[in-house]
Amino acid sequence: MNAYQNKRLWKYILLTLAVIIASGSLLYTNYLVRKIAESEHTRAQLWALSLKQSIISDDKDFAYVLAVRDSSIVPAIVTDENGEIQTTKGLDSTKTFIKLDNISESNNKKKLEYDPEYFEHQREIMKSQHEPIKIILPGTGSGENLIYYKDSLLLTRLKLFPYIQLSVIAVFLLIAYTAFNSSRKSEQNQVWVGLAKETAHQLGTPISSLMAWIELLKNKFEAEDDPLMAEMENDVKRLEIVADRFSKIGSTPKLEPHIVYDVVKDFVDYFKVRVNNNISFEMTGNTDLKAGLNIPLFDWVIENLLKNAVNAIDDKGSIKINISTNKVQDQVFIDITDTGKGIPRSKFITIFQPGYTTRKRGWGLGLSLTKRIVENYHSGNIFVRDSELGKGTTFRIILKRIRDEQPTEA
Repeated sequence: MNAYQNKRLWKYILLTLAVIIASGSLLYTNYLVRKIAESEHTRAQLWALSLKQSIISDDKDFAYVLAVRDSSIVPAIVTDENGEIQTTKGLDSTKTFIKLDNISESNNKKKLEYDPEYFEHQREIMKSQHEPIKIILPGTGSGENLIYYKDSLLLTRLKLFPYIQLSVIAVFLLIAYTAFNSSRKSEQNQVWVGLAKETAHQLGTPISSLMAWIELLKNKFEAEDDPLMAEMENDVKRLEIVADRFSKIGSTPKLEPHIVYDVVKDFVDYFKVRVNNNISFEMTGNTDLKAGLNIPLFDWVIENLLKNAVNAIDDKGSIKINISTNKVQDQVFIDITDTGKGIPRSKFITIFQPGYTTRKRGWGLGLSLTKRIVENYHSGNIFVRDSELGKGTTFRIILKRIRDEQPTEA
């Protein structure tokens, strides 16, 4: 199991633990909510019985009955069989007022009136939460009275509490993870830049020595026109380019307009003579499209993709490179297709992650570096356009096209 797979495993473990903790919190809170709801139902029944008792009790017991009744803080509405409100409990008292009906100058009849919109809305809430308690109250006719009640403010808040709690924890963890990840990436980038520049510095001395030794060999054996010497010079020049690549890591490279077809073909011509003769190379497409390129870095991109294509081909196969554009002509497409093993669709994104590799001795940095160069340094995009197991893979690079009249952007 490589480092990337280990990292994913830990992410899944931590996610599983988070889900267990969240589920436990929700289950326990729901248990408390259920118990409090049962308690409030009992209190609502007690209030209904106390209401009935207050009507039929004598003066001696009346104060006690009222005290028992008022101990319940569950909001409630009492209606008759026709739905007319008889009394309420625990609701907004400003929504009711007392109207005096003048029967005679010596006798005034008090009548409670209610804000119909407010109380109807409250009753609908109560209906949605609990079945009404049916009770017959003395002096209100032969029909049943209905007592509607709803959850107390405490119970309502308790129901919302776990979701608020989990939301706050999630936001906190997201902020903490983002800050930690940003700090870690910044540290990794600093290490990466330092290592790259040190590598370029270390390569400088042996490359200079190799150039000198080649010149001595030419003079000693009079091999100025020897093709082997020419290839050795090409390899030393390639080492110079590699050192130059590493020296550019961490700095903003200068992009210049180049014909994409020519740049890619130059590297393919260098690369194909250094691989198995059973692998054929083919270049097709538009030969006039321009894009802003830093050639040493962009050659690195093509090199990594071609090396992956060669490694994917077991014995014999082909690699095709096609240069094209889209209908609106503002982008350049570079498609690199091989006839290798193919990539599972589930790995289309993960192959660009640092540390991901299918080779025993691979570091898993090639495609990650390729993506960084294309997206961060060339403002382009790279992805797996298509792949089928056993048939091959197509990588696509997208670059912004530069027309002759457009200024070059660094």
